[in-house]
Amino acid sequence: MPGNTLVNKRAVLPLVLAATLVAGAAFADTPPTVSPAKTMAAAGMVDIRSLVPDIAENIHYAGSDNFTGAPVPGYRAPKCFLLKPAAEALARVEHALREQHLRLEIWDCYRPARAVAAFVRWAHDSDTSTKAAHYPNVDKTRLLGEYIAPVSGHSRGATVDLTMMHCDAHGRHCKPLDMGTHFDLFDPRAHTDSPEATATQHANREHLLHAMAAQGFENYPAEWWHYTLTMHSQPTTLYDVPVQ
Repeated sequence: MPGNTLVNKRAVLPLVLAATLVAGAAFADTPPTVSPAKTMAAAGMVDIRSLVPDIAENIHYAGSDNFTGAPVPGYRAPKCFLLKPAAEALARVEHALREQHLRLEIWDCYRPARAVAAFVRWAHDSDTSTKAAHYPNVDKTRLLGEYIAPVSGHSRGATVDLTMMHCDAHGRHCKPLDMGTHFDLFDPRAHTDSPEATATQHANREHLLHAMAAQGFENYPAEWWHYTLTMHSQPTTLYDVPVQ
């Protein structure tokens, strides 16, 4: 997962990324490295809409509707990029769901390393304007480490945040299913098996879990919306190509 000051971003970004990687090394056997790739093609990533042109997207970090309250650095367009195997697997999930009059709605996919660094900076500032909506029961000082990781799997290109919608018989007029919480709620209610979820909400979460698992995606238990494709050779390199 998961305030700006007027500074020289080109000078600060490498320092922030370096600090992020050092912090993340404590959580892994091998310190992660940032790819030198400058384009999505060089990173081996594809736009999900090249495979499913009309897939529903609501990329929160490209706008202000997210826990930071502002567009996040690295998101220059509301698009979903993933490593090709992950994009192809996600397309298969979407096509299988459409046979059940269901569809996915994507909230986040590949996340540039600079965006994660911005989350870390936000976690250290004093702005609590989004507390009521995103972390009502948690002090902001506890978010870093407990809810916001200094190194995100999203930056490796095989992780996606999403929900599921029900559509009419013609595949139109889709409405999000009741999952119990919105995206990026830092709270135990967002745990996939939260006892606070109703029977209907549990059933909807389980339906999404099974649909994603059928194509090799594993859920992160603390976030019902968070899935990572289990690949034969799991990606370890981080990317920092802007989403545009």
